[in-house]
Amino acid sequence: MRKLLIVDDNEDIRQQLKWGLTQEYQVLLAADAREALSLFKSEHPPVVVLDLGLPPYPDSSVEGFRCLDEMLGLNPVTKVIMLTGNNERENALKAMRMGAFDFYAKPPVLSELKVMIGRAFHIANIEEQNSALSSLGEAEEQWGMTGKCAEMQAVYTTIRKVAASNAPILIVGESGTGKELVAAAIHEASLRRKGPLVAINCGAIPENLLESELFGHEKGAFTGAHTAVRGKLQYAHKGTLFLDEIGELPVNLQVKLLRFLQEGTIQRVGGREEIPIDARTTCATNIDIQKAIEEGRFREDLYYRIGVVTIKLPPLRDRGDDVLLLADNFLKFYCKENKKKVRLSPAAVAFLKRHDWPGNVRELRNRIQRAVIMCDGSSIGPLDLGCDFEPPPIPAPSNDSLSLREARERMEREMILSAIERQSGNILKAAEELGVSRPTLYDLMKKLSIHQ
Repeated sequence: MRKLLIVDDNEDIRQQLKWGLTQEYQVLLAADAREALSLFKSEHPPVVVLDLGLPPYPDSSVEGFRCLDEMLGLNPVTKVIMLTGNNERENALKAMRMGAFDFYAKPPVLSELKVMIGRAFHIANIEEQNSALSSLGEAEEQWGMTGKCAEMQAVYTTIRKVAASNAPILIVGESGTGKELVAAAIHEASLRRKGPLVAINCGAIPENLLESELFGHEKGAFTGAHTAVRGKLQYAHKGTLFLDEIGELPVNLQVKLLRFLQEGTIQRVGGREEIPIDARTTCATNIDIQKAIEEGRFREDLYYRIGVVTIKLPPLRDRGDDVLLLADNFLKFYCKENKKKVRLSPAAVAFLKRHDWPGNVRELRNRIQRAVIMCDGSSIGPLDLGCDFEPPPIPAPSNDSLSLREARERMEREMILSAIERQSGNILKAAEELGVSRPTLYDLMKKLSIHQ
């Protein structure tokens, strides 16, 4: 049974909550910070309900903040729900900034608090699963690539099969999916790993320079050619040549490349000597090669030469929980690089899971790096990740009679309505965006009189 720690100096509140929650949770009770921290260290409860006013200063928030700080210091992912008075709005917001999961105004209404506790356990369970997936992801890391989805496992299997051969390999996939990593992995797993891996981006070099860059040139071949220069193909001798963005290679150079693949020799620009080259060719592209062939932009005979084996990389949006594995790896790397200690909030995890990732792994890495740098607290939120919408602000009381509970309900109502609107009425997707389960969202909608 899941453990729930309740910390309150009021005996009646402790017993009321224990009576109402004991069927669903293993309820642990503490009357002060010392007892609470002792139970927290020994029992490791994932969710804590913590009163701000604790002995020996029950009329102050000092002990509550100290207890919250020590708990999150021991386990930053603990979900701490703060119990506050109606006049403690600023303290409640401070607790949230410190890393508290949520706050609730006293005296507690059991049915409402149950919903909040259930949501906290749901998020804690998701994070626990993500942590397990992350550990599995580390074990599944291959050649600097992380992924446990079926598509990536198929990529690993293909790499192992083709590495020992000299067959040309074509790697296809959207921009940012990691094609250069696959090329490096094939080289590292091959018999040529002691030789050079020479890479050239066919789309980044002007056409008038690309031929010389690939094949080299003789002295006097053109204006400025004061000495003979070896090309990338010669530098790749006994190793691997990686031609990135092969779909951008001009047609006239496609002919020369095809000749090299057929005969294993090259001629430098301005030269007549046949130079034998022993280099394996690995190519990559993000364009539709078949369409390029139909449009006359790519030679069909060259396609069959470079694509003896084709490896297709899946886009990040089709890789399921791999996005969380990769995010965790990037987070650890950039936390270490920037000497910071931050974690992903449940809302950030929900954003990572629902985003379409048009820039794929490259975009994910960029967003995580930015978030680590820009995050001010200990928890990364959707805005730190560059989320394109602003969460509804905590509403200011319209009059003196608006209680903290009413303000919180208004905020919840606005957030839920906004999420449902963004998801075009899809309750499941709205629940995923908010980081709660669908039944929990239905309970919240019922409580707040939101009709589907």
